[in-house]
Amino acid sequence: MGGQQAEDRLHGRRILIFGAAGQLGVELRRQFSGTALVTAVELADLDITDAARLRAFIRETNPGAVLNAAAYTAVDRAESEPDLAHAVNAEAPRVMAEECLRCGALFVHYSTDYVFDGSKSGPWVETDTPNPLNVYGASKLAGEQAVAGVGGNYLIFRTSWVYSGHGKNFLLTMLRLGRERDQLSIVDDQIGAPTTANLLAAATRSIVAGIASGEFGGAASWSGLYHITCSGSTSWFGFAQAIFDRASRLLGTKTPALIPIPTSAYPTPAARPRNSVLSNDKLMARFGIALGSWQCALDDEFAPMAVEQKN
Repeated sequence: MGGQQAEDRLHGRRILIFGAAGQLGVELRRQFSGTALVTAVELADLDITDAARLRAFIRETNPGAVLNAAAYTAVDRAESEPDLAHAVNAEAPRVMAEECLRCGALFVHYSTDYVFDGSKSGPWVETDTPNPLNVYGASKLAGEQAVAGVGGNYLIFRTSWVYSGHGKNFLLTMLRLGRERDQLSIVDDQIGAPTTANLLAAATRSIVAGIASGEFGGAASWSGLYHITCSGSTSWFGFAQAIFDRASRLLGTKTPALIPIPTSAYPTPAARPRNSVLSNDKLMARFGIALGSWQCALDDEFAPMAVEQKN
């Protein structure tokens, strides 16, 4: 989007990335490298729950855009650490949004399908009423509301089932467990759209470039909340099947026996929504962006693994 002219507009503009060591943060840093001056901050570098330090750091950096990939994502642990989850997922984004409003910077914040209760039969749209089932989802919803309440030049991207070739995620967990066990029981009645951090970051870069070039007009025409996931849907069981199919063909790894089970057979401290599928129609209508199918995205994640395996 916007071509080379849009990317040229990003040169000389500082992009501040929070959560730089996480799955999405790593990919954002890679995508924006060379197109902007990037300051990447890991949670270990700066306690974002310290509002005074966070404000001072943003003011010192004076960014043109802030990308907040930092989050408390331990869904089950959040049930016993609600204050910390709220501090990271709601209070810190509010402070970031306020500082972006003060200096006129673009603020990009990422949220989750877990703001919904999963009761809808079809894909969730941005105007559907959230009703989180767990502390994590409630903290992320509070973050959305805080950012929207501050206003300014902001984008909130709700996504789902994020994974990549690094960090902690379902893909790498399955590959590890497949090496260790002969049989795996996987939940088959929770539905969503597996989405790669790489595609999320690439889409973010395209949209930020378009905004920088003026392609989308003034902030009043694009600021707001958008769903952004790969297309299609599957269950965790279906996702596991797809992972091991590719692992067997491309990496020559053994495939464990996969047993589909209901959510009730795998109790967790935090309840999960049964239907996490998000509609991406608004994103396409406003920015012309589509991430492609979750199956093709999974193929792309396996491609470098296959090359490394051959070498």
